[in-house]
Amino acid sequence: FFSVFAHPFIGGDHLLAMVAVGVWGAILGRPLIFILPVVFPIVMAAGGTFAMAGGALPGTEIGIALSVLVLGGLIAAQRSLPIAAAAAIVGGFAIFHGFAHGQELPLAAAPVAYSVGFVLATGLLHLAGIGIGWLIESAQSPQRLHRAVGGAIVLSGLYFLFRGVLA
Repeated sequence: FFSVFAHPFIGGDHLLAMVAVGVWGAILGRPLIFILPVVFPIVMAAGGTFAMAGGALPGTEIGIALSVLVLGGLIAAQRSLPIAAAAAIVGGFAIFHGFAHGQELPLAAAPVAYSVGFVLATGLLHLAGIGIGWLIESAQSPQRLHRAVGGAIVLSGLYFLFRGVLA
């Protein structure tokens, strides 16, 4: 439980994607501030189940890197989308994150604790992102902060993408 719980906090790509979901949800407001952090772990669990069932998902690391890149871009642009589109983007990326975790699950000594750990850590990172989003919104110049935070996430996403392509 503790080792997998810590993974999203120390794995930069996972950490930034989870926080970005919360920040983007805070920017979009209701109802997406509630929908996105629920959609992500549900679809992530489905992606994990797919991996445990022996499914194949080519380009998993690239998909994870793209999640950081795209979500950072949406934050920087303060891009608002219809509910279904925003949920589809977040859910689509969640599949890759879940698949990566699901590939590691069979190696875990306690699969239930492993699953609970990564879902709980994901939820906490979404909440942290929502908090960051609220702080940005309450600043004197939120547009600049959105661009700065989103831009930093985009640059990180480019790094992860570059690293994933070379792997």
